[in-house]
Amino acid sequence: LEKSRAQRIVWLLEELNVDYELKTYKRVNRLAPSELKNVHPTGKSPIITIQAEGKAEPLVLAESGLITEYLVDHFGPHLAPSRYQDGNEGQVQGETEEWMRYRYYMHSAEGSLMAFLMIALVLDFIRSGAPFFIKPITNAIARNIESLYLNPTLESHYGFLEEQIKTAPNGGGYICGSKLTAADIMEEFPLAFGKTSSGFTKQKYPQLWAYVDRLEATESYKRAIQKITDVEGKKKASL
Repeated sequence: LEKSRAQRIVWLLEELNVDYELKTYKRVNRLAPSELKNVHPTGKSPIITIQAEGKAEPLVLAESGLITEYLVDHFGPHLAPSRYQDGNEGQVQGETEEWMRYRYYMHSAEGSLMAFLMIALVLDFIRSGAPFFIKPITNAIARNIESLYLNPTLESHYGFLEEQIKTAPNGGGYICGSKLTAADIMEEFPLAFGKTSSGFTKQKYPQLWAYVDRLEATESYKRAIQKITDVEGKKKASL
């Protein structure tokens, strides 16, 4: 789906260096077209189909987190940190810090940060779409939601992530440690979107800002963006 979070799945496929076919769908009034329901009942994006040798029907997967975990399990275990500390295999609290971070960010990217950025997007829609004679009212409501709830919540998230980058294991560089993982691929999209709004600035969060720049400098990311550009005619997909 154009202008969607499916961008991160293209990046993941490029990082995994697997063969794939990219099919895009155009939005209709900002929503996914009805044709997507022919692929998955929710009609949402991203969606992938996997045709394994010897299988009559393809496997259809939806939801960024599930798609990412499935692809990493089968095609890229190097994009997930080791789970257990040596000698603590299978034990409660025997996991490595890198793995615990990995599991957390595989879920929080969509479950926490992206959810609040979607609220910010809806407020922008309210501002831009309201009839002019009620704009003072809708703008006041949007400002109150931002000042009392949304902005403090986003500042808390960005501050936490800034500290996480500073304290990442093994010298850091990425959210789980010194190596790129699928959790970084999940995190990039909401953070890149946050750069365009929501109080995420280089001045306030220099480590986090540099982290996003570092992700977007990877060769697999640049290849993914080029493929999206070739198909959509846009430099980068966004919400």
